[in-house]
Amino acid sequence: MSRGTRGFLQKARLLCSSNLTLKCARSGLQRACLTQQSRGVKVLGSEIREGNVVERKGRMMEVLKTQHTQQGRGGATIQVELRDVQSGLKSTERFRTSEAIEKVFCEEKTYTFLYIEGDNVFLMEPSTFEQVEVSKSMFGNGAAYLTDGMSVSGQMADGRLLSVAVPQRVTCKVVEAEASYKGQTANPTYKKVVLDNGLQISAPNFIDAEDMIVVDTTDNSYLTRAKA
Repeated sequence: MSRGTRGFLQKARLLCSSNLTLKCARSGLQRACLTQQSRGVKVLGSEIREGNVVERKGRMMEVLKTQHTQQGRGGATIQVELRDVQSGLKSTERFRTSEAIEKVFCEEKTYTFLYIEGDNVFLMEPSTFEQVEVSKSMFGNGAAYLTDGMSVSGQMADGRLLSVAVPQRVTCKVVEAEASYKGQTANPTYKKVVLDNGLQISAPNFIDAEDMIVVDTTDNSYLTRAKA
């Protein structure tokens, strides 16, 4: 075999080896990307927000509430109320603010509320008119605020609807209100009122029956009188 032929074969082997290494590297990168896409991304405990979906012990959990606390030398922690998106069961966990938490990538969707039948809620995807059936329990206490044609938000991952929620601020009509007494308006005193959805909440003393008010659906709290 001539020197030129041997040189050519050596270059060919090196090229094949390089291509194989590059393919392996690309394959590994693709697998890593797919894994990251399917699992989400690591974030700090301090970055967790209400409405996020996180993965804990192989299960996807929706974050319902968060509360930051300081524990002296133990450092800052965050207490979170979670809902298992599959079973609906709620639990409470405590994370360190510096702890790495796996946040699931979710697609934000908007649906139109149609009606409730038994324990199920029927929604419609506006762009396709496709109807979606979900458990009423997915809305939690927010189910009481559902009204015809209301736009509700949803989060999807892996083609599955993980969570749904009514708007945080909604306008409700007061149908019953305790009597107001003179002399109480000087101070921010509150009284019980009943909304048109049947919920009883606390509202300022100056609110009367037939008034329209804005309510925070996350905790059923009065926000302000609705503008006419």
